[in-house]
Amino acid sequence: MENLDLLKRLCETPGVPGREERVRALIEKEVAGLFDSVESDALGNLICRRKPRGKAKKGSPESKHGGPLRIMMLCHMDEIGFYVTAIDDKGFLWMNPAGGFDTRNLFSRRVTVVGDDGDYHGVMNPGGRPVHISSPKDRERVPEVKEFFVDVGMKADVVKKKFKVGDYVVMNEPAIEVGDKFVSKALDNRVACWLGIESVRKLEKTKAQHTCEVIVAFTTQEEVGLRGAKTASHAVQPDIGFGIDVTLSCDTPGVPSEEAVTKQGIGFGLHIKDSSFISDHTLVSEVEALAKKNKIAYQRTILAAGGQDGAAAQQAAAGARAVGITVGTRYIHTVTEMIDKKDLYAARDILTAYCASR
Repeated sequence: MENLDLLKRLCETPGVPGREERVRALIEKEVAGLFDSVESDALGNLICRRKPRGKAKKGSPESKHGGPLRIMMLCHMDEIGFYVTAIDDKGFLWMNPAGGFDTRNLFSRRVTVVGDDGDYHGVMNPGGRPVHISSPKDRERVPEVKEFFVDVGMKADVVKKKFKVGDYVVMNEPAIEVGDKFVSKALDNRVACWLGIESVRKLEKTKAQHTCEVIVAFTTQEEVGLRGAKTASHAVQPDIGFGIDVTLSCDTPGVPSEEAVTKQGIGFGLHIKDSSFISDHTLVSEVEALAKKNKIAYQRTILAAGGQDGAAAQQAAAGARAVGITVGTRYIHTVTEMIDKKDLYAARDILTAYCASR
């Protein structure tokens, strides 16, 4: 039985860039017993280290620092969301985005506003006339992000007592299984958090005798510039870095097949290139050979724009060999992000297999 309940709990836990503490707390409980040390740093990254299991064989790869090879998985915890920037005299909350949004996906959304004393339901809409009194020209216009506000259904004086500038807002949608798929907000990038946990859990369950040190860094603030991954990678200084993330799966109507990036259901994404880094070609070949040997389904992938934490591992200190392991996701940066469960399991299996082979 695959642990999809964990993925559901991860996705439904709120945590925007800079406010990942609730996701981190969930992960800390979940990884108990899987690692030899679990520590948080100043940026809120959770760095989990698992020492080698078994004796190194003659000729086993060593770290550039001496000792066992350091393999680092980078899995960012944050999801796109908003920070409250103002509360007006009518009690409406105005916001600033933390992450990238297409405003066409923001209309009429249920949201959660996270304050110091709890979570509150609200609805998000842009200012302007509703359909019954709007003109055709009004309905053609797409508002900017700054025109959206949140209505928490309370009187203005109550709102001003309960909320403040700096509270944060996330989408409020439950995770569900749909056929062969799993659908949720925040699959970007709670998918990676699940993979970081479950790949090591599989190492533990299978009693794999890996001679490398496995470090899983659950990182912060990726959606606003790979910030947590930069400090975590500098601290760890890995020999090999795996940037674990979702990527586009535009195998849907309206997108030419050559722009699909990935197709769902045919395996994990072996990430070659994006705007932030180019994967080490020898590491790409190693992962590909291992996937073929273990009959793990995969597809090569290049993302024309966008970045991920693998870039931080590659460029930290004196640098590291790095590659991306991704899961193709439809409708990314929306509340209907969709993955194929087979691709998710394939990504877990290749991560486990690679660590067990080193």
